[in-house]
Amino acid sequence: MLHIVLRRRAAGESVEKIRTGLIIPTGKRKGQNPGLASIYRALAEHERAQAYPEAVEQAHVDFAALPVKEIPHPWPATARQPAN
Repeated sequence: MLHIVLRRRAAGESVEKIRTGLIIPTGKRKGQNPGLASIYRALAEHERAQAYPEAVEQAHVDFAALPVKEIPHPWPATARQPAN
């Protein structure tokens, strides 16, 4: 979806208009339009990655070098996260 948004923004369309043409393909919101905040968040993340490509590449290398037992896993849906 990011590529569609980038291409249409380059053509001069607003994010609000682009949003109506996007459909979430999977998951809980399947068949719905993504939220504006989600689109702006994806655009901001893309711009950060473009601004610091060496940092992104280094992060990928560092992550790939982690032993499997050190890779953080998401909390199970039924488990409670510890309070900070």
